[in-house]
Amino acid sequence: MSFVSFVLAPQVVPQASQQPPAGRGGAIRGRVEIGRVARTVERRPGVSDLGTGPDRDLPDRRRSVVYLESAPRGAFEPGETSPASMDQRNETFVPHVLAITTGTVVDFPNSDRFYHNVFSLSKAGRFDLGRYAKGKSKSVRFDQPGIVRVFCEIHSHMNAFVLVFAHPFFAITDTDSRYRINNVPAGTYNVIAWNEGMASDPKPVTVGAGAIAELDFTLR
Repeated sequence: MSFVSFVLAPQVVPQASQQPPAGRGGAIRGRVEIGRVARTVERRPGVSDLGTGPDRDLPDRRRSVVYLESAPRGAFEPGETSPASMDQRNETFVPHVLAITTGTVVDFPNSDRFYHNVFSLSKAGRFDLGRYAKGKSKSVRFDQPGIVRVFCEIHSHMNAFVLVFAHPFFAITDTDSRYRINNVPAGTYNVIAWNEGMASDPKPVTVGAGAIAELDFTLR
C-alpha cells in the first residue's frame, strides 16, 4: 500500500452521511465487501475477570478505509487539524482503525482500571508512551503519511491501526460497509480500498463537477 503526497491538506475524516457542499466538487461512494475478516487475538482471562460476564468490546474488523491513490494538486489549502482519539477500553483499542491527515494529534486515553503502555514501531510513527493509569491520557502527533500499527506493551492481544494521509480524500466505511468521499474536484482518479491485512488494486473512477460517482470493492 502506498501513499502519494502532493499537498498537506488536513481535514476531519469524511463521514458517509455528509453531503458535498455546493461548488466544492463531487463525491465518490460505494460499498466494500470483505470476504475474509482478520482473526481477533483472544485475550487471556485474569483474576479481575472472575465472576464477570463475557461481554467485552471487540474490534470491528469489517471497517475499511477507502482513499484516492493521489490527490489533485492545489485542491485544498493547508488548515487546522482536529484532534482525534483512540480509547483503551476493556483491553481493546477503540476504534480499531483510525484514519487521519498529517499533523493530527491523536489522544490515547486509558479508560481501564489498570495500566496500559501504548507504543508503535512503525516507520510512519514510532513512539512509546510509557505506562499510565486509568483516567490519564497521552498524545502523539502524526506528521508522516503511512500506516501506523499500534500495540500495548502490557497486553499483547491489543492492536490497532492509524492510517495517516497527506490529503483529505478518504473515508472509513460505516456499519453497512458503505463509504463516501466528499468534496472531490472533477477529474479521473485511482481509488484504493484497505482492510487489515489486504488492499485492493487501484480502481479508476471519473468524478463530474457536482456529481456522485459509484465505486464498489471486494476484498478477499
